[in-house]
Amino acid sequence: MFITFEGLDFCGKSTQVKLLTSYLEAEGNGVEVIREPGGTSISEKVRNVLLDRANEKMFMETELLLYSASRAQLVRERIIPLLKKDYYVISDRFHDSSIAYQGYGRGIDISRVKEIQLFAIGEAVPDLTFLIDIPVKEVNKRKAKFEPGTWDRIEVSGDQFYERVRQGYFEIATNSNHYKILDGLNSIEHIHQEIVEVINNFSI
Repeated sequence: MFITFEGLDFCGKSTQVKLLTSYLEAEGNGVEVIREPGGTSISEKVRNVLLDRANEKMFMETELLLYSASRAQLVRERIIPLLKKDYYVISDRFHDSSIAYQGYGRGIDISRVKEIQLFAIGEAVPDLTFLIDIPVKEVNKRKAKFEPGTWDRIEVSGDQFYERVRQGYFEIATNSNHYKILDGLNSIEHIHQEIVEVINNFSI
């Protein structure tokens, strides 16, 4: 089963990925966690380029294609082989992040972004996606707990950008039958229990 987590930065995805992984492993399942961008030697190098704040001159088209290139490598090197071995593959972000961030957020033509993503992911289509939603003001509140010098090239984006990304996620989720929207303002345990319930009632 291929499960992905989406949402704005600081929404709590990584925390829920860890909790779900522990739950599934305790149930005796084979689980592999991957992150985006990254997950392979090549993809991690691309990640470093993408998130380095020194690369402020990066054009949005370059950003889109680098994310997609990293994703294409990850799909073929790890995701598909793991799914063929009947693992639960859990990804902290996947192709919908590009549609939301580079499409809705940056303003690149949505149909073009989707076309590139379909080419990049091939047959690795998520079975289930959890969207952990938080308002932009909550992003700022949580981000303020970290030193500004630790924010990456995407995390320094402004409120209007994040508002567009959030609305993009809502549109993606509304037009998809494999999405589950979760209120990221709920407690960590409450969100985890919601996720577990969805997983246990899900059938491919």
